[in-house]
Amino acid sequence: MRESDVVVIGAGQAGLTAGHHLRRRGLGSRLIMLDAEEGPGGAWRHRWDSLTMRTVNGITELPGMPLPPGDPDLPSSLVVPAYFADFESREELPVERPVEVLSVREEEPGGALLIAARSRGRDREPIRTRFLINATGTWRRPFVPHLPGAGDFAGRQLRTVDYPGAAELLRGGARIAVIGGGISAVGFLAELSAVAAETDAPQPRWYTRRVPVFREDGFTPEIQGRAAVAQVEDRVRRGLPPRSVVSVTGLLWTPQLRAARERGGLDRRPMPVRIVPDGVLEPDGARTRLDVLLWATGFRADLGHLAPLHLRGPGGGIRMDGTAVAGDPRIHLIGYGPSSSTIGANRAGRAAVAEIARRLSMR
Repeated sequence: MRESDVVVIGAGQAGLTAGHHLRRRGLGSRLIMLDAEEGPGGAWRHRWDSLTMRTVNGITELPGMPLPPGDPDLPSSLVVPAYFADFESREELPVERPVEVLSVREEEPGGALLIAARSRGRDREPIRTRFLINATGTWRRPFVPHLPGAGDFAGRQLRTVDYPGAAELLRGGARIAVIGGGISAVGFLAELSAVAAETDAPQPRWYTRRVPVFREDGFTPEIQGRAAVAQVEDRVRRGLPPRSVVSVTGLLWTPQLRAARERGGLDRRPMPVRIVPDGVLEPDGARTRLDVLLWATGFRADLGHLAPLHLRGPGGGIRMDGTAVAGDPRIHLIGYGPSSSTIGANRAGRAAVAEIARRLSMR
């Protein structure tokens, strides 16, 4: 059995930031970092090609390493993983991949944590650790809400993680509905609207449960962003499932979105009451024919491997005290709730390491 003071699960933005601060504090000698991907980059490895460095919704730099200048029209799925790889190399972070963590459980109540994992179908030797930093994000758990009749639909149903690009989806004049009110949803709408206008395909339809709120003022992370994060922090402090930060801040108008609105590509409608084989039934009883349903309805935290620890409370969420699970300072969740943004992940990684270093010094 391998022994460690700290294990980091996940090597995306949050995990790499945590590794950086662990090394800086001299805690890297027995550090173990596990990542399920085949190479560096985390979820960025899977972004669609049309999400370029020009159109991506902001990238927060890793600690002490500016993002190098480059062609803004390159796919973010190429640029960001290369940037992460350079950071791992410069920091000499001991990332092991591909490693799938199967479970984390207690060796004994209040004692060490035992991690079971496998790599390429083979079980690995278990790991015993004092502290765990979980940075597994959400990409592997896309969420699709229940809508009656979904199993009867004869067309294509895709999630954010399946998005192949507007040109492929609109081939043959496909009628597309985007479902969801977040950043990914409006990004898809802007791209689909532009390509539809070029190819004479139908403009996409847009369905959301709530009326989306677009900000007309200048959003600043320092002001509105801090207030939004505080609201999400309050939820996780009370043990409620976290809401996304964008659900609190609202959406920002961009030139691409304004153009899509002018083309009729942002004609938001309330959610259908039912999915039928050739489309959906609207609340007013009308039947809308569709070929593709694109579910951009968010993600859930990828925490299934922590189930043996029974961290979830009656409210359905995990009650948090800063980055630590409330009442259990062995376990820190970063990239969860208020730290699910890239800038939040950086701050959470630093905070988690500071608290673990303090507790290790007390032993």
